Amino acid sequence: MMVPMSVQLCCLLWARPGRRAELSAYEDKVLPLVADHGGTVVSRVISADPGRDDPGDEDPDEVQVFDFENRAALDAYLADPRRTALHAERDDVVARTRLFGVRIVSDR
Repeated sequence: MMVPMSVQLCCLLWARPGRRAELSAYEDKVLPLVADHGGTVVSRVISADPGRDDPGDEDPDEVQVFDFENRAALDAYLADPRRTALHAERDDVVARTRLFGVRIVSDR
């Protein structure tokens, strides 16, 4: 039997104008749910430029790296009713998201 491969992802997030703090507050609510579904938030970084406030800016406001046990674990996180209940809040504060697969090569 084949062991499912882990799913490693990078998520780039851009806040709506004037909503950077709210974006981080939303992520503070949903990211703890990752562990409930066999996932790990490997890294989370927030832009250090407090003057940036343009959703069209090339650089994201927040970057996250995830490692899920398998695709089923990722799907379970995405479908978690505690997370989906916050979709309206997410839509209110997130201007743009880019999610793509990565290969984690180091924890440092």
